[in-house]
Amino acid sequence: MNSSPEKAYSGTPNWISSDIDSSVVNVEGHQEGTVKGYNPKKPGNRCYNLQFAFFDEIKAYLTGYVRSGDTYTSNGAAEMIKEIVAQLKDEGLEIAYRMDSGFFDDAILETIESLGGKYVIKGKGYPTLVAQVTDPSITFVTGESGRETNEFVTALNTWEKDRRFVVARVLKDEKDRAQISFLEGEANDYFFFVTNTEQSSEEVDEFYKKRGNCENYIKEAKYDMAVGHLLLQSFWANEAIFQLMMLAYNLFLLFKMDFVGETEYRQ
Repeated sequence: MNSSPEKAYSGTPNWISSDIDSSVVNVEGHQEGTVKGYNPKKPGNRCYNLQFAFFDEIKAYLTGYVRSGDTYTSNGAAEMIKEIVAQLKDEGLEIAYRMDSGFFDDAILETIESLGGKYVIKGKGYPTLVAQVTDPSITFVTGESGRETNEFVTALNTWEKDRRFVVARVLKDEKDRAQISFLEGEANDYFFFVTNTEQSSEEVDEFYKKRGNCENYIKEAKYDMAVGHLLLQSFWANEAIFQLMMLAYNLFLLFKMDFVGETEYRQ
């Protein structure tokens, strides 16, 4: 993988960035598969949980599916990654996956590694990780963007091997620092990323920031293509409708690429 893949993209790429994320669809009825789960806009309501994968460089939908409302974020992600690889195996592409901390799971990392992929996944701030970067003897490097980063190699208790972690340190807002404790590191927020790329620490941090694009693609699908309204009674009918909506999303995207111009789609 190129040390800074976003800068390397020109014409037909030899790699893609695949962002995997989930989103809740609230329902007011009793459609099959809807249950009370994580539903931030309407707590206590029944919902579906959708999982998406996008090709960030051209904003395209790769794959996804409808899930029951109480499904945990990362459920099915390993199988989705296998599906993505199967779809693209003849294209000669290297795939770099970006996911948030809901996908910080050894089984997902193992799946990507076994299939020859790359990843930058946000880690959870476990005390064992935080302890490695809050010691006053630890030196952080300030990059061109002004972000302070460091890195280390370690294995969590449930892992069988070491992996590389990049950590970004950000000073908390002044109001949040006003009542900090005397413990080392309390004035800062720490963001952990596990990765197997060859990017520098700063490049890993910058690369992960682009994962936010995926949230915008999901919003476009939910509000422009009505993916946020799955109203049929049958679970599988709603799954079929979801796939047709995402097909329309990609067709509309291709239309814009043909008639608006390709420069709009370069990151």
